[in-house]
Amino acid sequence: MTKSLTHKLLLVNGANLNLLGKREPDIYGHTTLVDIETRLVAYAAEHDIELICIQSNHEGKLIDEIQHYGLLADTSAQVDAMIINPAAFTHTSVALRDALLATQKPFIEVHLSNVHAREAFRHHSYLSDVAVGVICGLGHLGYQMALTYWLNNLYSVNLNN
Repeated sequence: MTKSLTHKLLLVNGANLNLLGKREPDIYGHTTLVDIETRLVAYAAEHDIELICIQSNHEGKLIDEIQHYGLLADTSAQVDAMIINPAAFTHTSVALRDALLATQKPFIEVHLSNVHAREAFRHHSYLSDVAVGVICGLGHLGYQMALTYWLNNLYSVNLNN
C-alpha cells in the first residue's frame, strides 16, 4: 500500500533552467535540473510532502501552472506554498508576480547564481519584495535550503531524526 502524502509544495523553474549542467556551468554548475528535482522530491517524500515540479521556457505556461496549483485546482490538489526560480522572468515579469500574489500562497525565490554580483539588469526582481525569502548564489543547495525552510516553518517537521 502506498502512503498518501498529506501536504503539497510547488517547485517552479523558469526559462533555460532545462539546460542546467550544460549552459554556462562556470556560473550555474554541473548539476542538472533533473538531479535537483529528483533529490528534492525524495527528501520531501521522506517527510510526507508531495513536491510537484514544473519548468517552462514560456511565461504563460508558468502562470497557468501557478494559477492551477495555487488557486484553481480543487482544494485537495492545491499546494500550500511554492519555491520558484523564475530565472530571467525575475527581472521582467509583472504577470508572474501577479499570478503568485493571486494565489495568496507563500513562496521563496531561489537563484543559483548571486544575481547581485552580475549584470546590473539582474539586480532588480519583481518578486523579491513579496517573497517570504530570497536565496541566491548558493547553487543547487539554495533549493534544498528553501525546501528545508518550508518543512521547518510550514509543516513543523523535526529534521533532526
